[in-house]
Amino acid sequence: MCGRFAITTAPAAMRDLFGYDEQPNFPPRYNIAPTQPVPIVLFEGGRRRFLLVRWGLVPSWAKEMPQSLLINARAETISEKPSFRGAFRHHRALMPADGFYEWQTTGKGTKQPFLIRRRDGRPFAMAAIWDTWMPSGGSELDSCAVVTTEANETLAPIHHRMPVILDEKDWPRWLDPAATEKELLALLRPAPADLLEAIPVSTRINRVANDDASLQTPELVTPEPEKPARKKSPEPDTRQMGLF
Repeated sequence: MCGRFAITTAPAAMRDLFGYDEQPNFPPRYNIAPTQPVPIVLFEGGRRRFLLVRWGLVPSWAKEMPQSLLINARAETISEKPSFRGAFRHHRALMPADGFYEWQTTGKGTKQPFLIRRRDGRPFAMAAIWDTWMPSGGSELDSCAVVTTEANETLAPIHHRMPVILDEKDWPRWLDPAATEKELLALLRPAPADLLEAIPVSTRINRVANDDASLQTPELVTPEPEKPARKKSPEPDTRQMGLF
């Protein structure tokens, strides 16, 4: 799955890369978490648009806010699941990122966070879907989910899932309203193993309030020492004692 990510590229450079007209001025973010506002790039009115939405999809048909956060949509079932199929058909987007985080279980009670980023340091686009929800008596809410697939060889030792990272040549097809389901599903594949690198980072990333560049400094987590097994107390002798 994808539960945290980072956007650190300057706004002007991000705008040039993704080709939208708006000129948002956003600060670098190193620890973006679900329910927070995230940028997506969509195709609307014949052009690409920048839009801030809530990370955690709320389908347009929902009567109330889902109890569980829909932050990821599995590529294998995205065209079938009621929560995702409408957005997959009509509301696809690019989610800009410079990296995302995943956790590897390394021992009893110990998890090592990893920063996953391109080897060349360039930003990339995760495949996303979005929708607009209108609650009764409330204002519109735009929200999104990241599309995930099985992990490639680089990520498999860390986690079995990863976000779909779209090749730049495939961005127009993913955003194309006329693209067929077959064409779209063909794009939802693991990224090449040599595209990404995994860097161990501090467990400070676990706390959402931490959001600074030092989160991406390489750091190995020290496994907690195993506690020695407690010695069992001898069983009391419950046999009847003799008088002599």
